[in-house]
Amino acid sequence: MTDAAKTNLLGLTQAEMESFFESIGEKRFRAGQVMKWIHHFGVEDFDAMSNLGKALREKLSACAEIRGPEIVSQDISADGTRKWVVRVASGSCVETVYIPQGGRGTLCVSSQAGCALDCSFCSTGKQGFNSDLTAAEIIGQVWIANKSFGTVPAKIDRAITNVVMMGMGEPLLNFDNVVPAMQIMMDDLGYGISKRKVTLSTSGVVPMIDKLATVTDVSLALSLHAPNDELRNQLVPLNKKYPLEVLLAACRRYIEGLGEKRFLTIEYTLLKDVNDQPEHAAQMIALLKDFPCKINLIPFNPFPFSGYERPSNNAIRRFQDLLHKAGFNVTVRTTRGDDIDAACGQLVGQVQDRTRRSERYIAVRQLGNEAAEPRNAANRN
Repeated sequence: MTDAAKTNLLGLTQAEMESFFESIGEKRFRAGQVMKWIHHFGVEDFDAMSNLGKALREKLSACAEIRGPEIVSQDISADGTRKWVVRVASGSCVETVYIPQGGRGTLCVSSQAGCALDCSFCSTGKQGFNSDLTAAEIIGQVWIANKSFGTVPAKIDRAITNVVMMGMGEPLLNFDNVVPAMQIMMDDLGYGISKRKVTLSTSGVVPMIDKLATVTDVSLALSLHAPNDELRNQLVPLNKKYPLEVLLAACRRYIEGLGEKRFLTIEYTLLKDVNDQPEHAAQMIALLKDFPCKINLIPFNPFPFSGYERPSNNAIRRFQDLLHKAGFNVTVRTTRGDDIDAACGQLVGQVQDRTRRSERYIAVRQLGNEAAEPRNAANRN
């Protein structure tokens, strides 16, 4: 049997793993044993699974494998943030970021190589879209990160306490792979992370928000970034298809379906003189009135030729204060890992673009470089 025909067990949920063992004539309970070896102990060699008999280990070696994405690099920031670049089957690279903060360790996971949505302030979107990640490539990022810390999931000292689907890509456009990967994150045989601590972040794919409610109860975050349709159409082009009224109604349905005092997380990137003015805060207060939410303000992390700037600390504080005075729970995300390009909106990877968007963006960058050259020459003379 060739490697190509082997079943990769890394991305299988418990139900899928049980079906796999039945299909090879084995008992269903083997699924739990193997999942623990894979996810709790990071084992990828069947021969190391000491509670499986020799005959079963040989059978598994012949028809199955445990194959994560290839690690291209790992960087550790001065502030403890870690970033992995991993290569997926399509040949593109994606990025995974670990952010330690107090007693929390949050892993930011990618769902696609590149992104089709082209939000104007995000460097991932400037590369265009290449491919959806498989469930194994998504959960593989958690597997790689967890192995690097050597801690056992679901234990008190575990390194990864939270997972956010906020890396590269729009998770709801890769629904069929993201959902099983999140199931494994929450399964006690996987990473044992609470449903409140697994968060899916979306730009607002409305039909898929409704579909998500039928299969899971993870936490939901919305990439809002603008308090009115006119501005959001520019920043998040998907808004032209699913405007704010329709989008927030879908988010409300999702949150109300969860019950138990759950809330929507609002992500809002602050862009100097674009969406950071008092009138934007006032519009946001009106838009989110009576909505169970907490607001995360993210000062823009610059990247070359984005055309946007980070607001001043005064402007950020003013915006936060206005929301706070209106009764909202508001935090300002501190920039982490920017020395290794791991900060929010900076994730690039190396994506083989199928949408040709990166060609347009590279042309803009080259024009900018050519314009800078005469200035640099003049400065040298």
